[in-house]
Amino acid sequence: MLDVLIIGCGIVGTAAAHALSRYDLKVTAIDRLNDIAGETTRANSGLIHAGYDPEPGTLMARLNVRGSELTRQLCAKLDIPYKQNGAFVIAFDEGDKKVVEKLYQFGLENKVPDIEIISGEKARELEPRLSGEVICALNVPGAAIISPWEFAVALAETAARNGVTFKLGAEVTGIKAIDGGYSVATTQGEYKAKAVVNAAGLYAAQVHGFLQKPDFKIIPSRGQYYLLDKSAGNTVKRTIFQCPNELGKGIMISPTVHGNLLVGPSSENVDCPGDAATNAQTLAHVWKTAAKSIPGLNMRENIRNFAGVRANADVDDFIIREAAKGFFDLAGIKSPGLSAAPAIAEELVRLMQASGNALAEKAAFTDRREVVRFRYLDAEARAKIIAENPAYGRIVCRCESITEGEILDAFDSPIPPTTVDGIKRRCHAGMGRCQGGFCSPRIIDLIAKRHNIAPLDVLKDREGSYIVTGIKGVETP
Repeated sequence: MLDVLIIGCGIVGTAAAHALSRYDLKVTAIDRLNDIAGETTRANSGLIHAGYDPEPGTLMARLNVRGSELTRQLCAKLDIPYKQNGAFVIAFDEGDKKVVEKLYQFGLENKVPDIEIISGEKARELEPRLSGEVICALNVPGAAIISPWEFAVALAETAARNGVTFKLGAEVTGIKAIDGGYSVATTQGEYKAKAVVNAAGLYAAQVHGFLQKPDFKIIPSRGQYYLLDKSAGNTVKRTIFQCPNELGKGIMISPTVHGNLLVGPSSENVDCPGDAATNAQTLAHVWKTAAKSIPGLNMRENIRNFAGVRANADVDDFIIREAAKGFFDLAGIKSPGLSAAPAIAEELVRLMQASGNALAEKAAFTDRREVVRFRYLDAEARAKIIAENPAYGRIVCRCESITEGEILDAFDSPIPPTTVDGIKRRCHAGMGRCQGGFCSPRIIDLIAKRHNIAPLDVLKDREGSYIVTGIKGVETP
């Protein structure tokens, strides 16, 4: 019997796996999809919020501020792209100004460091492209940007190196209480565990419902984005927010940690958790609204539109609790869930200890990770690494200068990718201006050879997302 079974391998589930891997426990993490970070985390804004937005006294507020600091520490240890770029929340009129003043007070109560309200003139000195209509801004120097899917993958890989087992493609179909724990039925067999962690995101209420009637509801909320080319990456240095409203934090404009510019998201409730479709009408609204913050944005620099679906709940706070003896909910983790994830995992450990679990730390724990990123090496370092391994001298993704060596490194990780997007999430291949137009055939070939499958069987991402199609019975070269 397992000590802990974690259901869900998004940012919350992988953070939980990482935190629990520090202890002498037998832990398995499962996910319905075929890779880590395949749902909400893969289409995330990548923002580490400083903690001025949540209402003081809530779990969300406390875990946001704590999680922001833990994220900074983890990114340094696990070699995850991270940049503390700061943020503005801008006001266009007196109504907005009152919101900014309220957020400032929230920030003070939540102990967010170094926040201040600055004039529109001062804001434009710091961000020259900012609209002349801005009358003031909340300046939040502690806000940061990261690569959310790389964060989740790094947490999972480190957990795996510390003994956690990951089983992907295992969708939960039932849960029942048994002597000493729970039996969890999945599409990949049955798991028995003393404790179960429900980190199922969009499906958290459904998973909870297998055991008992849920007292909360998940409301899927879709957000649509523009991703602009690196030629637009220096439009702003900071993340620029408009004032939040009942739909969320509002449409923002932000540099990404990889040098692009991100615009969005929209906020629209959808019936299906998997409905990540985009549409022209909503995207036009996103662009028009964003242009109010930064006039003159050039839509021709857009290289991709995408959408993510967030797990909003009908509860105004995170749902973090022991719902039944040994059954822990980590549910309703909407924004700032990415920022709070390490602190949510820390809270889980506290809850497990309070429930009577004696958690003994391992004598040996791996908390460091290094990744080769060829594009950031100087000429001397490039020459040295190519001499050691010629695969680093073969560029596969020309837009991002990603080498064959980096892709092979991904295959050799504890949780190797099996899809084109799995490669993308680990080493950034296919993320550039051509969006995989040139490198995808080579990546498909590498995946096929590594996993000993035909190119026709290589997936873009989820099950059924075949890239290459052919006529059955006709051999392909």
